[in-house]
Amino acid sequence: MNPSFAHPPSEFLGVDPGALSPGAAHRLLLHCVAPRPIALTSTLSPDGQPNLAPFSYFMAGGANPLSVVISPLTNRIGGPKDTLRNIEATGEYVINVATHALREPINLASAELPYGASEWEFSGLTPVPSVRVRPSRVLESPMALECRLFRVVPHGSGPLSGNYIIGEVVYLHLARDVLDGDTVDPRRVDYLTRLGAEWYAHTTPEVLFEMPRPPRV
Repeated sequence: MNPSFAHPPSEFLGVDPGALSPGAAHRLLLHCVAPRPIALTSTLSPDGQPNLAPFSYFMAGGANPLSVVISPLTNRIGGPKDTLRNIEATGEYVINVATHALREPINLASAELPYGASEWEFSGLTPVPSVRVRPSRVLESPMALECRLFRVVPHGSGPLSGNYIIGEVVYLHLARDVLDGDTVDPRRVDYLTRLGAEWYAHTTPEVLFEMPRPPRV
């Protein structure tokens, strides 16, 4: 344990988010909610144009049915991003798991390209057919979740407001290289995660550990 955190810190800075700009408050939040997995999300527009974009506002949901949540924020002028538009219009998408080996193409996929330009071509990632949805999955990703839209829950308005996309996972793709029997061995995945600002991390085997839950009392 880091000696400086063996006991509660002696001093805190209190922050009222309402006293800050949305951008400044959000920057603090992202340091508090970290590390975050990255959902490299592929969609199709209503006319079939492919889109690929990473989102680190990503969490697992329920198990019955299997579900996940991503939240594309509105853009700088308060409009919806292409991923949100496409999912609302088509009801389908694929979440591809981000790994350290894919960090550069994932970063390229986050670029704000001109309308009609392909993030697939710009990033160099390879689209391959999905099984139950129309958007492609990323060949280079070791795990992918085919999803159908359940509901979009908007929260707030204007720039940087949230849009919680709840999706049902209808099919999974798991690379045999990351499996130990019929389950995933996290030591084989090398997950890429996002922190605050421009900081990232990856989960090498050396930093992983197991800790069983306490017995039920």
